Amino acid sequence: MQALVRLEHQLLAVESEHDVWCMLELTVPPAPGTDVRRPLRVALVLDRSGSMAGRKLEVTRACAAFLVRRMAPDDRLALVTYDDEVELRVPLVAIAEGRDRLLEAIEGVRPGGSTNLSGGYLKGVEVLSGVDGLRRVLLLSDGLANVGITAPSALRRFAERALETAGVTTSTIGFGADFDEDLMTAMADAGGGSAHFAENPDDAPAIFGKEFSDLVSVVAQNVSVEIRPDEAVEVVGVLNDFPIVPVEGGVQVQLGDAFGEERRRVVFRLHVPTLAALGPRRVAEVVVRYVAVGPDIAHREVRMPVTVNLVSADEAASAAPDAAVTEEVVLLSAAKAGERARELADAGDLEGARRILEEAARGLEAAAPGSPRAQELLDEADFWGRRASLLTQGAYDRLERKRMLYRSRRARSGRRTDG
Repeated sequence: MQALVRLEHQLLAVESEHDVWCMLELTVPPAPGTDVRRPLRVALVLDRSGSMAGRKLEVTRACAAFLVRRMAPDDRLALVTYDDEVELRVPLVAIAEGRDRLLEAIEGVRPGGSTNLSGGYLKGVEVLSGVDGLRRVLLLSDGLANVGITAPSALRRFAERALETAGVTTSTIGFGADFDEDLMTAMADAGGGSAHFAENPDDAPAIFGKEFSDLVSVVAQNVSVEIRPDEAVEVVGVLNDFPIVPVEGGVQVQLGDAFGEERRRVVFRLHVPTLAALGPRRVAEVVVRYVAVGPDIAHREVRMPVTVNLVSADEAASAAPDAAVTEEVVLLSAAKAGERARELADAGDLEGARRILEEAARGLEAAAPGSPRAQELLDEADFWGRRASLLTQGAYDRLERKRMLYRSRRARSGRRTDG
């Protein structure tokens, strides 16, 4: 995995304080072919509560069948369904031996009663514990957990422990307007997986396709980035939406899995105090750690200095910023503004939320002219501008909240596949 640190401003005026935006860019190599990749071990945990009746469950069955048909003969899959009760419909079985059995069981899933999400999830973790290969629970729900363990904090801890003690990652798919998006995203974050939002049944096939594509292209797991500022330098903040934990000498940003041929970007800001001496000066170190997966499993570590060049005030003022860093800062700042706006809207301050979103949209539009990423910037501006217009009309409901949350998360994931 290649790693590069870029600064928005490499030249800093001597004898002045500075807040400096830094961007770590990780370039992931191509994924290994099917013949050498790690075998998949997937527990598909499907909500079959009464609210899934009709088109939702019809599409879910089709998507589950798609997953079965795409998996390699040596991959294994288990099918778990839940309503009031939990049922292990097919235990973990090799696709070569159990494809027909799995397809038949999927076709037989019918709507039932309430939503024992905790029971279904824990059964999925149980069937994957102790097996080899790349292990993931794919949890789908369209409603609130109302049977079994329902406390969001407990469900989040389940996902966290599954990752830490059993090496099982968790991805979630929330369906429609009635599921708990805070719970489903928290479980995915704690479980090192992805959180998806299917606003309507037509969104589901692309989500299942994306999840499968990620599973078969995992190149590295447990990717973490430690930002270690030098003496008197401070980490002001990280713009991305990743779990961040303090470590000795700095902070650790936990990125989860990395996938073939993508780029991951982490943007952070350093406060550099007044420095008197001209010339290059190291202000921090970035340490990237991950487990490379493929034919062999290996722990890797990359260390990179973060260096500025102290020059005269006139020279610093005349230097152009790194446009790629500036654009990423604008995109991530807009996504963060979206999260703040959602918090204000939740509290009933729709006017305050509207003002934040309009400002974010203007910033995106201003950054677009001449940018190679102009369309991406304008698309984001259009999305947040439309959200602001809806807030002006007082239109803020459960579905709108989900749109805002998942859009912010997507932007702040730092994932890029456009080269």
